[in-house]
Amino acid sequence: MLETIWFVLWGILWAVYFLLDGFDLGIGTLLPFLTKTENERRTAYNAMGPFWDGNEVWLITAGGATFAAFPGTYATMFSTLYTPLMLLLFALIFRGVSFEFRSKIDSKLWKQIWDVSMTAGSFLPAVLFGVAFANIFKGIPFDQYYVMQGNLWSLLNPYGLAGGILFALSFTYHGAIWLALKSTGSLSEKSRKTAKKLWPVLAVAAVGFLSMSAKFTDLYDNYFQKPILFVIPVIAATGLVLSFLCVRTSLWLAWGFSGMWIVFSTLFGVAGLYPRLFPSSIDPGFSMTIENSASSPLTLKIMLTVALIFVPIVIAYQVWAHYLFRHHITDADLQKKESY
Repeated sequence: MLETIWFVLWGILWAVYFLLDGFDLGIGTLLPFLTKTENERRTAYNAMGPFWDGNEVWLITAGGATFAAFPGTYATMFSTLYTPLMLLLFALIFRGVSFEFRSKIDSKLWKQIWDVSMTAGSFLPAVLFGVAFANIFKGIPFDQYYVMQGNLWSLLNPYGLAGGILFALSFTYHGAIWLALKSTGSLSEKSRKTAKKLWPVLAVAAVGFLSMSAKFTDLYDNYFQKPILFVIPVIAATGLVLSFLCVRTSLWLAWGFSGMWIVFSTLFGVAGLYPRLFPSSIDPGFSMTIENSASSPLTLKIMLTVALIFVPIVIAYQVWAHYLFRHHITDADLQKKESY
């Protein structure tokens, strides 16, 4: 029972991370395409600035939950996916540094260096997360000794690349709506139009990924065994459609429904995996599951208590941060010392 509870929490933590950090990664990816002036670039940075480090807390929490609740999965994941995870780590480091370093020297070249770091440090994680999770859904080629029988290039298979494309499109669409919501004038309108243009491409990628999942994975086995689970992809698709319908009328609703799409599309894969966490494509018997990779019942109980205490505190902090910085970003805001 405790293992199942932690499996559900594990999936929710990843889904919430993608919901919150997704718009940061999306804005960073779109930075060179949507911003043409220094004020527009600074507006984009300030649309992310008050939130990005709080959003990263969910990544740390998801990773920490994997380590504490399922140490066997954590160890296998980091040994088999070492190269992509290191690339992901360095990309996130350069992205985080970009926020702080960009304004330190008043030089066009200096700022361009950190703008490139921001874009690369946003696009690369979006793609890598998608490639990694798609390959997890498909199964990682590791043997009974938990040794990877492949390399980074073997992860770039058609299904893995489809996952990377889907994640990147989901995040850029999510980010375009957020930037439209937080900015004013021409930047807001450009971002809104970009979201409208991205949506059809995202919809095609989503349909393609769901179709490929039937061919390359066994995710649907759980759904056919328990048809009630089909409510998860239905909610995800509903969120995606409603988001597009609301882009013209209410950006807040559009962003909320976009978040619904991200959360439930993530849970679609998680529900299909159960009770596995890290399947092996070589032999299902080598897979890491909630039974063979979980911590002791005492550890799971202690960690559940810790989570029930501190996760609400994190949520309260983020709600407060979003309330405090709820206003649109104007040129007057860019003159303040606290701005990026």
